[in-house]
Amino acid sequence: MFKVNLQLAQTPDESTRHLLPPHSDTTPFPSTYNGVNPSFGREMRALFNFGPDYVPLNHGAFGTYPRALLEYRMKLLRDWEERECLFSLHDYPRLLRDSCAAVAPLLGAAVDDVVLVPNATTGFDTILRNLTFAPGDVILYPATIFPACRNTILSLQETTPVRGHELPLTYPLSDAALLALVRTALTTLTASGHRVRAAVFDTIASRPGVRVPWERLVALCRAHSPATLSIIDAAHGLGHLDLSHVAAPSGPNPDFLVANCHKWLFTPRPAAVLYVPRRNHYLLTTALPTSHGYLPPATRAAIPAETYFQRLFAPAATADGTPYLTVPAALRFRALLCGGEERVRDYCAALARAGGDYVARRLGTEVMDNEEGTLREGVAFANVRMPIRVAPRGFGRAMIPLVHGDEGETTRGWWGRVAGEEYGTYFQTYFYGGAVWVRLSAQVYLERGDFVWAAEVLREMCERVRDGEWRGDGMGGY
Repeated sequence: MFKVNLQLAQTPDESTRHLLPPHSDTTPFPSTYNGVNPSFGREMRALFNFGPDYVPLNHGAFGTYPRALLEYRMKLLRDWEERECLFSLHDYPRLLRDSCAAVAPLLGAAVDDVVLVPNATTGFDTILRNLTFAPGDVILYPATIFPACRNTILSLQETTPVRGHELPLTYPLSDAALLALVRTALTTLTASGHRVRAAVFDTIASRPGVRVPWERLVALCRAHSPATLSIIDAAHGLGHLDLSHVAAPSGPNPDFLVANCHKWLFTPRPAAVLYVPRRNHYLLTTALPTSHGYLPPATRAAIPAETYFQRLFAPAATADGTPYLTVPAALRFRALLCGGEERVRDYCAALARAGGDYVARRLGTEVMDNEEGTLREGVAFANVRMPIRVAPRGFGRAMIPLVHGDEGETTRGWWGRVAGEEYGTYFQTYFYGGAVWVRLSAQVYLERGDFVWAAEVLREMCERVRDGEWRGDGMGGY
């Protein structure tokens, strides 16, 4: 058995106390729990919304949030409907500003440099569709880019002169090797007459779920050319990694960063933060969709760029923005009930490491990491290789268990269906680098027993793959 030995705080630590919103009847902590602090694991799970027969091992896919946050959002919706015009025109803008003020310190940012958007993909799309491109312009991105972000770049190729340049790479890759690949790509593209207009990097990639040395990549791009804009996809960053240095004077200071709040910060879906330093406010001329905040060039030239930036992302017509308004309550929950951001991060990273190692031992495989040991550093994911051999079509059926490389989606669909219907869970399985992997997520509502259970379920399911049970199952997965 593996153990996670972390001492939980019973009161918020000083590093997070300044993040707490003022206590009021709209931020229902700590009175909801009568001052009792639950332990991480089973006690904390009771404060979430899970069904009694469900084991949540894929937090990174959609995120989730405590029951109190669900109740708070319902209260906001009721308040809105009780006086819809007054709430829309007076209460909502004030509460939205409170949310921006609450989340900005997590990025070390000024409140005027952050706005809230539905999700990281929307923020990414908004950034790129506001940029102007000329023939020869290139957007550099790694092969591990989130598929929706890749699609944004492909879509731009239809309507603008820009072209995407995908950087081929396969993890486990050392940080040094990744930096060398990016440096070579920047040099080669520039030498061939291209302008690298933007470079896209993750804080933590999605599949595989590994940490990326994004700070050094931002510095590398800036050193190559100040004209290369760095765009950071921190979909898995906020509430997962310490990002308080993002906008610090001596920090990485990327040109843009977008981070989900609903993934790891415990807000209801959808909610994300878009960070744009003041120097780049002028680059964004419209939100998506274009709404009431838009002004034509002649008119917006008369107001400061930072004022226009905030105006763009003011309430957009009839959209339900209540998830945005839950950010202060989510942070209060994490501070008062979880002991602060640092303790959440430490517990999740330690549980992912210990839990992933245990599952790998039971499967007789390994957890993905590089020679430097940085891919798992501070990460609440464990990417465990499955004991399933993969071969090209027609290679030979004596290899057991055997999956052909072109059967990936069918196999993935089987894993998703059977895990849900028969075991009450979901495994994020994926084909990568010639192998089958499962990405397990750690969270404060999980404990070591959940990973012990997961290991036995995975062993059993691998036996069923050996028997060929999955063949013919065409369901897709998430």
